[in-house]
Amino acid sequence: MAVRARQGRLLTGPRILVVTAVAAEAAAVLRGLPDAPSVLTLPGGWKLERSGPLDVLTAGVGPAAAAAATATALTAARQPYTLALSVGIAGGFPGVAPVGGVVVADAIVAADLGATTPDGFADVTELGFGRVLHPTTGAPDAAAAIRAAGLDCAVGPVLTVSTVTGTAERAAELARRHPGAAAEAMEGFGVAEAAHAFGVPVLELRGVSNAVGPRDRAAWRIGDALHALTGAAAAVAAMPWSRLVP
Repeated sequence: MAVRARQGRLLTGPRILVVTAVAAEAAAVLRGLPDAPSVLTLPGGWKLERSGPLDVLTAGVGPAAAAAATATALTAARQPYTLALSVGIAGGFPGVAPVGGVVVADAIVAADLGATTPDGFADVTELGFGRVLHPTTGAPDAAAAIRAAGLDCAVGPVLTVSTVTGTAERAAELARRHPGAAAEAMEGFGVAEAAHAFGVPVLELRGVSNAVGPRDRAAWRIGDALHALTGAAAAVAAMPWSRLVP
C-alpha cells in the first residue's frame, strides 16, 4: 500500500526509522545514502531527515532521550515503519569488536538497569519487575551485507549503559555478566523499548570508536567509526527488508 508523505510525495515499500544520538552520527548515515535528505520537524523539536527508505532521527544522548524521540517518530508516522534501527558509535569489547569496525547486535541489553545487592548486581528481570533484553531482527543478514561491502563486522549483544565504562574493572565485570558482549553504547535499549510498544522490529548497528575499558580519549578513533557507519548504512539501506522482517 502506498501513502502520501507530508511533502506530497508518494512512498512505497519498506520504511526504516534510523535513530542516532547526535548530528555527527546522523550525518555519517546520510553520507551513505544516494539522495539528498528532506527534513521534517517532529513534535518536541526532533529533526527527521528522509533519504530513500531511511528516516534518520537525531534523538539525543541516553536511553530516555532515545525512547522519547523514537516513540514520537513512531506516533507521527504516516506509514508504519518496517524496522527501527539504533545507529551510532560505541565502545567495542577487546577481542570481539575491533576499533574502526562495525558491530551488529544480535540482542540489545540494558546492562545497568537493576540494583546492587550484597551478592552483586541484579538486573530488573532477576528482581522480578522488568525486562532487560530485546532480541533483534535480521542481524545475520545485516552483518553479511556489511561484510560484503568490505567492512570488518562483528555480531553479538550490544549493551546499553547510562554511564560509559572508564575502568578495566567495570569492563571486566560487564564482560563477565554478559558473555560475548560486542559493544556498549547508550541508546539501543531506549529505541528497543519504544519499538516494542509499537510492535516494530528492532536492530542496532554501531561503529567502534574505542575499546571498552580505561578511558583514553587520545586513543579514540571517532572519524574511523563514523566512516564505518557510512559504509554500513549504505549496505543496510540496500537490503530487502520487506522480505526479511516478519
